Amino acid sequence: MKSSAKHYDPDTTEPISSGLQSLEELLSWKRSEANPFNVATVPLANREPSLASTPHRTLVSHDMMGGYLDDRFLQGAESEAPYVFYHWQYIDVFNYFSHNMVTIPPAVWTNAAHRHGVIVLGTFITEWTDGGKMCEVFLKEEESYRAVADRLVQIVHCYGFDGWLINIENPLGETAVKNTPLFLRYLTDQMHERVPGSMVLWYDSVLENGQLKWQNELNPSNRVFFSACDGIFTNYNWTEQSLERMKAYSAAQGRLADIFVGVDVFARGEVVGGKLETNKALEMIRKHDFSTAIFAPGWVYESIPDKTDFRKEQDRFWSLLSDFLYVHRPSSPLPFVSSFCQGAGTSLYWRGQREVDRSWFNLDAQELQPLYYKETLEGEGWLRTQGCPEDAWSGGSSLLVEGVLPSMLSKVCARIFSLQVPLSSRVFVSLIYKPSPGVTVSLELKTADATLCTHRGVQDIPTSSVEPAALTEDHQLVRQFSQSCGQWNPDGWTVRCSQLELQGCTLRDVCVSVQRDGGDKDTPFKCRVGEIMILDAESLSVPPLPVQSVCIYDVVWLRGASKLHLNATLRWRYPAQLVRHFLVYWRRLRGPDPRIPSGKLALIGRAYCPLFRVTELTVPEPPGLLELVVEPVSREGFRVPESQWGRRSLSYTEERTDQS
Repeated sequence: MKSSAKHYDPDTTEPISSGLQSLEELLSWKRSEANPFNVATVPLANREPSLASTPHRTLVSHDMMGGYLDDRFLQGAESEAPYVFYHWQYIDVFNYFSHNMVTIPPAVWTNAAHRHGVIVLGTFITEWTDGGKMCEVFLKEEESYRAVADRLVQIVHCYGFDGWLINIENPLGETAVKNTPLFLRYLTDQMHERVPGSMVLWYDSVLENGQLKWQNELNPSNRVFFSACDGIFTNYNWTEQSLERMKAYSAAQGRLADIFVGVDVFARGEVVGGKLETNKALEMIRKHDFSTAIFAPGWVYESIPDKTDFRKEQDRFWSLLSDFLYVHRPSSPLPFVSSFCQGAGTSLYWRGQREVDRSWFNLDAQELQPLYYKETLEGEGWLRTQGCPEDAWSGGSSLLVEGVLPSMLSKVCARIFSLQVPLSSRVFVSLIYKPSPGVTVSLELKTADATLCTHRGVQDIPTSSVEPAALTEDHQLVRQFSQSCGQWNPDGWTVRCSQLELQGCTLRDVCVSVQRDGGDKDTPFKCRVGEIMILDAESLSVPPLPVQSVCIYDVVWLRGASKLHLNATLRWRYPAQLVRHFLVYWRRLRGPDPRIPSGKLALIGRAYCPLFRVTELTVPEPPGLLELVVEPVSREGFRVPESQWGRRSLSYTEERTDQS
């Protein structure tokens, strides 16, 4: 598949994501010319409660400075203090918003959202005079509006996201407005048929008479659009009276969850709440049993002059909303693994060692996120969990569990994950952490009878606490684990391996227990948790699979500063669910002088899917033969034997290049 020039950044030649600007560009879109780097590779994870069974849904509409910022770089970017979102457990739907006519979400966002069970919507927007002209063209007849809808469905199906927010912000003529509900119904039906679990939402803007007049509610003037799709996203200037009218309105009956009441976090115009009072808006919306659409929560990032305060301010913002949001429980089967990476960092770590010593941003690297909160304990005691970029086991951050253990308590338990994960009969658990002196840290798991966890909507299931018993270094499972991990040096990290034998249990909570070693005084503590891993013990003896079908294409040779640079796309096959990331290397096999031996493998970068663009790689002068090598790293962090790595060589001469 040849890639278009628009899929690459003109300055760096790195793969980028972009939207479509015009009706002509949309109608001429072809799957064969799609951007392969922007195809999401993470399937939508299961969670409880599911979207369908959540009565009060939460949508986040990410509108930040025009969109396609550092997040457009699909293999990551160097970024000092990027915006990242990591409170996924609170939300159901993520909408990527920009003012391109067709906003296709960058795959890094779709992958991060899907990993947490959150669906992703792109945006189809028309506005101003040009938007009006566009609508008159594509809404003039059935054939034209179906052609647009078909392309929108194909784009979702190709890129792996989950639907559209339809935002017509210009007046419509008589024919166009009559055809709009038909367009919405056709688009929604086709989406549901091609992409199960997909969603099409209508933004409250145009009325059934074609007038552009925001209603801030569902009412007889816009119900025809609501009835033709999966829901409505209301404008922001509503009042409590608007909510009361909507709740009593006949068209809302049985569909309150499909009404997403808009909240502008920037608090523009006459609105309830916004900024650090957004919780007031949510409280009122939930009181009347509606879903909510939180628009531009990136206000937190944009409003602070010192971006290094971003994590603290973001945690504060979402903690204010938390009383009005569900905590969704991931329910995918084992293995359960997280090193708490938020998808950015000031350094990139692997097994506690700095691998890259510069700031980076790549949401594909974001792992399952824990619960971030602050809790007041008895007396002077308190407990907080937060991301810690100053040190990490893997990726860009660890989880900092800190607080004061009050004198009247001997231990405190920090809940860091709420889950609904079925457990095998023999479970292997590893905890990697750095504790402060004076306390003992361990893992506490809360399990429930699996038969109780099959009933939908049951939140308060009785649980039992178990502390996995630590295994000695010579235990068979620990030896298997160590062999799988290969050489490593914990460098101040404690690695604790343990085993559980259970029957018919489901894991509900993962907690970090902090116990005072002695005395009865208030005890300040800090514990960095580097990684938690819960595996079916049998998986430790499963042999790794080989990388297959490595190919090189889109090869471009460039000369700069009297050096030869290789740009090329590398693709291979490997089961995505088995891998945490891939390491891509290169080496020189042969150069102009046959007496010089082959070079050593040199790391080019990390890939998070079986596709990687090599950019500006300096290689020896021709004629030459080089090799590109792909090493998979399993989800558990296990090394794969070199015999299973993927390889492809590339020979090149002054006149031409060819693959071998």
